Amino acid sequence: MFNKEECLDIIAKHRTDEVVVATMGVTVPWGQISDHPLDYASVGSAMGHAADFGLGIALARPDKKVLVLNGDGSMLMCLGTLATVTALQKPAQNFYLFVCENGSYEVTGNQPIPGGQNFSFTTIARGAGFEKFHEFEDAASLDESLSSILAEAGPTLINLKLALANEPPPSRSAEHAVRFLRPTLAGSTHELRQALETE
Repeated sequence: MFNKEECLDIIAKHRTDEVVVATMGVTVPWGQISDHPLDYASVGSAMGHAADFGLGIALARPDKKVLVLNGDGSMLMCLGTLATVTALQKPAQNFYLFVCENGSYEVTGNQPIPGGQNFSFTTIARGAGFEKFHEFEDAASLDESLSSILAEAGPTLINLKLALANEPPPSRSAEHAVRFLRPTLAGSTHELRQALETE
């Protein structure tokens, strides 16, 4: 296992001009290492729908790669998204779904997720019809593989086995230290749309 900060540093290192949708426990740490106009905080909306939102962007802008940084708790709340991704008549080849798995609902107090160690997101993705899926338990392997994964057409699920962490619930505030958490959710969505329109 590796820690969340190591994982996000590696993703930021390999990121170029992709849209990045972050949610829950990875939102603030991502905003502390990235200040890109195509960063989007899926905070202040229904928990579990960051992957749906990212998929919508990927379908609307097939020319832009979309990386969703999802939590395992959030992914469990909307497993149907995996079936939606693979049921599309025209696959979203620009969609890359990262599941940051630390075995808990981190932002609500680290309650264990159902299934615990017996649950496999990689197995579920395969069963849902994903043809491309990867699992990483250490930083070196992720760093070595990520550029080639992102160079290939998706849709792709990347399961990251992370150590338990203690991130408090993310919130929005005009004075927030992280830039993409300063606007309202509607404001953030408007900013992302404007940034995409100038691409």
